[in-house]
Amino acid sequence: MTSPTLLDTEAVVFFVPGAPAPQGSKRHVGRGILVESSKAVGPWRERVALAAHNAMAGRPLIDGAVTVELNFVLPRPKSTPKTKTPAAVKRPDLDKLERAILDAITGVIITDDSQVVSLCGYKRLAEIGETAGVDIRVEEDQ
Repeated sequence: MTSPTLLDTEAVVFFVPGAPAPQGSKRHVGRGILVESSKAVGPWRERVALAAHNAMAGRPLIDGAVTVELNFVLPRPKSTPKTKTPAAVKRPDLDKLERAILDAITGVIITDDSQVVSLCGYKRLAEIGETAGVDIRVEEDQ
């Protein structure tokens, strides 16, 4: 019998096109009501949740430890030089982009984001003509 390899596990892998939105802080508007500081995060999380649902293809939620890999491709600003693509050192913050994704996949791929034992995130600007979005890979830890 051979030992298990990464190919033996069925990772959930998918791409969500669009401008990734960070999940920022919430602000208090009175009477115990909190609202997201970013208007774009709600629709972005819905888009990610729908893509995650489609990628699951009827599989049950993962309830064990998981590794999550997120590769964000941010829209290329018009001011970016045409000859090279600089590092994505401006906002949004990587940790806030990751938080929005983890909230979106909770209840769709995983039962709770506390199951994430390994999280690898990367952000970069889109190359000329490249679609902005995020590549997501969720894999059950062995």
